[in-house]
Amino acid sequence: MGGALSDGEQVSSGVILGALAAPLETSSRIDDVTDRLVTAIAIGEYLPGSKLPAERDLAASLGAGRMTVRAALARLVDRGLLETQRGRGGGSFVKAQWPVSSTASVQRTLSARWDSLRETCDAISRLHGTIARAAAENRDETDITILADRLSAFRDAASGLAKQEADSRLHTAIIASARNDILRDVLLQLESRISMTAPAHLWGQPEGMAAMEQRAAVEHEALVGAITRGLADEASSIAREHVKIDFELLEGALSRSDG
Repeated sequence: MGGALSDGEQVSSGVILGALAAPLETSSRIDDVTDRLVTAIAIGEYLPGSKLPAERDLAASLGAGRMTVRAALARLVDRGLLETQRGRGGGSFVKAQWPVSSTASVQRTLSARWDSLRETCDAISRLHGTIARAAAENRDETDITILADRLSAFRDAASGLAKQEADSRLHTAIIASARNDILRDVLLQLESRISMTAPAHLWGQPEGMAAMEQRAAVEHEALVGAITRGLADEASSIAREHVKIDFELLEGALSRSDG
């Protein structure tokens, strides 16, 4: 599923409409950032136990000021979604994924972006197919060894956060095997567009997570096998279908929020 992680998006600039409008604009912006953070956690971009990116990174990817992000994070702490840890290695850590209070935020966020999310997920699927084809054509013995190691690590990882991180490392290795930095950069740019916050890849909700991980494991085995054997057409086809899991998870989240 998903793909490699990337840091940062282009920061958009707001327009100051005047002193009277500024408080309303600030309040509205905090609401939007809060909804996006809540949704990112609900759909599994950040699973319980994971650490959110630093405020400055969230601010850059969300196109918001650090004070806006700080205010939104404080709201999530108040709602019980996050806890803040101080000192070395501290930060904002996820406590709960989708309490009832998150449902309205998820519905607003996903429904407002749905057409763009659908088209972007389709483009990502097609590009993963191209990358897998290139990996099958260009991989060498070192790549084959790395892919086998990453596949084994995914197989052995515990469900949830550990599996999510192992999945990311496996897909990073597949992308590296393609030997094409342009394809990699375009993919990272597209993936940043479906992320609700700083680019991360979603992992779904707890009730369907085990089944999704089992499906991913089977498809990973087939994909790595095709790349290793140099079967470019087969690798492309498997990759395109495999990454459709992400859109299916988004569909499931939208359906849950409507219910």
